[in-house]
Amino acid sequence: MTKNASNDILMVRPIRFGMNAQTAVDNFYQNQQASKGDEDQIAARAEFDVFVEKLRTVGVNVHVLEDTETPHTPDSIFPNNWISMHEDGTVVLYPMKAENRRLERRSDIFEHLESWGFDVNVIHDISAAETEGTFLEGTGSIVFDHDSRIAYLAESQRAESGLFKILCEEIGYTPVVFKSFQQTPDGPQPIYHTNVMMCVTNTYVLICLDTIHDSEERAAVVDAIHGSGKEVLEISEDQKVQFAGNMLLVKGAENVLHLVMSGSAFRSLTEAQKERIQRDHQIIYSDLPTIETLGGGSARCMLAEIYLPKNNE
Repeated sequence: MTKNASNDILMVRPIRFGMNAQTAVDNFYQNQQASKGDEDQIAARAEFDVFVEKLRTVGVNVHVLEDTETPHTPDSIFPNNWISMHEDGTVVLYPMKAENRRLERRSDIFEHLESWGFDVNVIHDISAAETEGTFLEGTGSIVFDHDSRIAYLAESQRAESGLFKILCEEIGYTPVVFKSFQQTPDGPQPIYHTNVMMCVTNTYVLICLDTIHDSEERAAVVDAIHGSGKEVLEISEDQKVQFAGNMLLVKGAENVLHLVMSGSAFRSLTEAQKERIQRDHQIIYSDLPTIETLGGGSARCMLAEIYLPKNNE
């Protein structure tokens, strides 16, 4: 069974979701004009609850952490940027670029993990790097291939390659670093998070290769994917804009594998792409228009996988 899918997922239910001006400076998916004030929280909460129910219906264990009124964390709905939880019992806490996103890290997460039945053996806290202007935003910046112990990183303001390589050495992963770009009114700019342009499953890697402009870097990424025994499933830049790269493989009841995505991502796929996915995985999609438009993140960003060992095992 693949290590690239967990049956246990952490999600944070928002309480004051909204447009975050601090992240909008380099997240070109956010539309500041679309904000409707207090209505945004109501809409985001409804989208969140429907999404959770869809995951639970197929047997995914969703562990919901309720957000708090204070401090105000408009992006708390995206917990995968500050924490990753690994099968050897390691929890990594990451440095965040936006100051108000640093407030999302919660010390009570360890009490919750214990109450949910998980063992934490090592806390690897690298978040202090943010005070020096060095950032590495969790599994937003890093796309792990746990099967092959490869980690992919698209360099950006939120993803510093030096810290990434140090982390990879400490946790035993081979780093693959490249630059990935998106079109903006000011020309090509680095993609803010790797997980909006690629998703690793057990049999294929869904990726927007057109965003990697350097031919040698692109070839190195393709070689790493093929070397891991996986197929390249390419998406277009237009599909990437619809969050078709922002997907996650999860494990449901009876170890059935599901590829999770938003409604906009699903509708952007061609029939051939859907057929390829469904050859190996069932598709779960949920509409997340408010979260995508204002938060600039999608389905995968809302899901923090829990690979930690269970304390009854």
